[in-house]
Amino acid sequence: MSLRVVVLDDWEQVFSRPESFAGLADRLHLTVHRHPLQGQALHDALSGVQVLVLNRDRTPVNAQLIASLPELRYVIFTGPRNGTLDLAALQARGIPASGTAGGPARATTVEHTWALILAAMRRLDRQFTLMREGGWRSAEPTSLPAALHGSTLGLLGLGHIGGAVARVAQAFQMRVLAWSPSLTAERAAEHGAEAVPLDTLLAESHVLSVHLASNANTHHFVNAERLSKMREGAVLVNTARGSVLDTQALINALNTGPLAAAALDVYETEPFPAEHPLRQHPNVLLAPHTGFVSEPAAAEFVAGVREALAAWLNDQPLPRLVTPPTSS
Repeated sequence: MSLRVVVLDDWEQVFSRPESFAGLADRLHLTVHRHPLQGQALHDALSGVQVLVLNRDRTPVNAQLIASLPELRYVIFTGPRNGTLDLAALQARGIPASGTAGGPARATTVEHTWALILAAMRRLDRQFTLMREGGWRSAEPTSLPAALHGSTLGLLGLGHIGGAVARVAQAFQMRVLAWSPSLTAERAAEHGAEAVPLDTLLAESHVLSVHLASNANTHHFVNAERLSKMREGAVLVNTARGSVLDTQALINALNTGPLAAAALDVYETEPFPAEHPLRQHPNVLLAPHTGFVSEPAAAEFVAGVREALAAWLNDQPLPRLVTPPTSS
């Protein structure tokens, strides 16, 4: 009897490739969903599922959803962590969960962060549009692009990604400031940054790049009050998580100051609504949450899912098992 496997949110369409389940396909009853599912459509898609494969944390899997899946036996998700999967509810049912290796996802997020910073500071989207339309220079007088050289980069969070972003900034001879709740001067210095109070970070950064983890303490951490403390003409970049930023507060800060521009890769609602006003804002650059996306990372995700499925089918030890975090 074939194992009933459902893959959700294959936005990159890598699990639809014939080679993704090589050697296992004849033992699987496989369904791959590319588009997001909610409500009854999600319930119907998961009917009879035995192994659920999640792409990142795109579809929240809470205790209520888990309880509605009586035949569920195993959950696999791409990447090493999933912030919207209720591991405690799975554990209570005796359902194991495995992640996969992350590949170069952190490195490509650093690259993506700098692509957005450079595009926003150099106003590349306007230049690209002008050239496509047959123009050369703007017909109306405009302010000129800013320079990274000699300016200040502020990092809200200095973990693996924030630290790597800081090291790149040294190539531009930027001053780098950083803040996080537990950041020490010594750890900041290891990355060529200066640990400062939050208000100093906001007031002095020409570019503020967000690298905070998503949790209850960071929800809407970048809010109206904190945005109002940023320097006039600053640029905000977010490649962390959409929940960290209050979107309406961002719109207000763009329209009335102090922000000059924003560049975003992550959003409170994903996929980002087609009618959202930020899509048409002239001073905003938007990318569709592709900071971690690359062919090498996708290959790691697919290989990890295939390995976990093979282990389950062959009654072998399951790889990269994850458990609920313990409370301190």
